[in-house]
Amino acid sequence: MGHYKEGRFRRSGCLKKEYPAQLPTVSVILTIMNDAISTIQRAITSIIYRTPPHLLKQLILVDDFSPNEELKEYLEKQIQIYDLKYPRLLTLIRHNKREGIATAWFSGWQAATADVVILLDAHIEVNIGWAEPILSRIQEDQTVVLSPMLDKIHFDTLNVKENALAALGFDWALWNHYDPLPKDWYNLEDDSAPVKSPSIMGNFAADRLFLGEIGSLDMGMKAYEGESVELGVRVWQCGGKIEVLPCSRVAHLEQAHKPYVPNVRSAMKRNALRIAEIWMDEYKPMVYYSWNLPMKNHGIDYGDVSSRKKLRKKLKCKSFDWYLRNVYPDLKPFQNISAYGTMKNSLNEKFCLDHGPITADAPIMSICNGNHTQTVLYFLSGELHVGMLNPNFRLGDHCLIDSNQGQELTFKPCFQAAANGWHMYWDFKQGRAITNRTTRRCLEIKEDGSGSYALILQKCTGQRWKIQHIVKTLESV
Repeated sequence: MGHYKEGRFRRSGCLKKEYPAQLPTVSVILTIMNDAISTIQRAITSIIYRTPPHLLKQLILVDDFSPNEELKEYLEKQIQIYDLKYPRLLTLIRHNKREGIATAWFSGWQAATADVVILLDAHIEVNIGWAEPILSRIQEDQTVVLSPMLDKIHFDTLNVKENALAALGFDWALWNHYDPLPKDWYNLEDDSAPVKSPSIMGNFAADRLFLGEIGSLDMGMKAYEGESVELGVRVWQCGGKIEVLPCSRVAHLEQAHKPYVPNVRSAMKRNALRIAEIWMDEYKPMVYYSWNLPMKNHGIDYGDVSSRKKLRKKLKCKSFDWYLRNVYPDLKPFQNISAYGTMKNSLNEKFCLDHGPITADAPIMSICNGNHTQTVLYFLSGELHVGMLNPNFRLGDHCLIDSNQGQELTFKPCFQAAANGWHMYWDFKQGRAITNRTTRRCLEIKEDGSGSYALILQKCTGQRWKIQHIVKTLESV
């Protein structure tokens, strides 16, 4: 215990801050899913010793049906030991089946009685002075939902590494990621100022009653991943705001394996569709493009969304278009997509057009596997992208170019290719050739002698291509 000793990583502006003597009370909720007892003890001990006792009303542990035997009888004995010194502080809630992180959050929120709830993973350690910035900010504005600044605990050494301050965003597949700090924040010249953020990262604080007013937690979100994006867009669209607090630091244990499901992609895909259907209006196709799914008959059950849609209507929540314009303008929608998905050549349909390694400067043909590197986007303009777009910063934005030199083709950033007049526009009809509009050469394949295929540009020989999903008419002629 004590990897955060002496308040390591606290910013100079935070050390100078003073907080009101009277602050809201707090219920801290720790969600447990197969965590080690020692890790849970580290979290409990740091919270008790580093939270002013007159503010810490409850410490609620929610065990989402962990299979770890140590978390059964032994955990209850540990709580009894804490109770001797801190009577009635700790509460343990057990689910009798696996519910998922959103329902675990709900169980904790439902049991909470303090003014503010702070929901954390059980594999954390809080820093000195972590709670006061949260409680003070919510006292100022009860509609703000806050993320503490998350540092990293290495899973092998259990030492803490400082993370850089960042806003919290997501891509069109609805995966969370860190975003650069807004320019407005730098203009304040105050390293303790809250950071406006499009989303949260899964450890957050809120006024307990306000969280209930906007629908608490969506228990239709299953397993793990996506629940923080759902809450983030709902908070903004339904009258709240989200901030990251530089002065509240919590160290979070990186996990070698995700505890809920072996492959989080399947759970995330399902939850992403649920979010899209409830909250994203005319922008929901962006999520389907990103997961390479048809808009209909995709076979994924994202649950009943009727009650959440009624909630949205009742609260008179704003549109997702409002959210993009006012909260997250860096999340750019894909405009005028004609077709998307895997692309195959009739010469051998076991192989798909593929971006190849991240550092690749030209596409390849590889065995069809459904990976995102094989997602092709074809636009009405004639642009042909291989590999998913990054809508935030145009990183990985790769347009296919005919250099008109030999048989080779290449990737170039689309904005750069357009500015320089490079040969980036292609004619394509479903089941027909892919032809460069300027050079009139065709994208074709040839056997490379090893049982695989190479991509080439040459005079058209009649090879035909098919793409998986058609958005706007690409009838063959």
